[in-house]
Amino acid sequence: MRLSAPQALARLAASDHGYLSTVDPQRGVNTVPVVYVIDDTGHVGIPVDRVKPKAPGRLARERNLETDPRAVLLADHWDRDDWSALWWVKAELRREPDDQDRAAALNALLAGRYPQYRREQTIARVLQLRIVRVTGWAASSA
Repeated sequence: MRLSAPQALARLAASDHGYLSTVDPQRGVNTVPVVYVIDDTGHVGIPVDRVKPKAPGRLARERNLETDPRAVLLADHWDRDDWSALWWVKAELRREPDDQDRAAALNALLAGRYPQYRREQTIARVLQLRIVRVTGWAASSA
């Protein structure tokens, strides 16, 4: 069954992680698992943290968003044994110009949701994206 936009947004907001897809100008689609938060204005904050090991320099998702501000965030629920519990939500996003106040608010939401971000200096920066459209599907209304 197709989810309404509010239903899809609620499932997306409740999910603890998703998959961010950006476009590399040479290689095409680049998809990575991410954690995120959504504020009450429809902005998504995706941390670039210092908790997990990373290659030196800017991440591919950051470089990709500089050349093409479009992105997709996909979240889903899979249950191998109960297919009536399956659902997915896709949010079409646009990178927003960096806003220090919004970054601070998203950073606080991230720290509130993920204990790993409660220590000082764990988040280097927060990618700020705006939800343009959200769609979703669920196997049942439950």
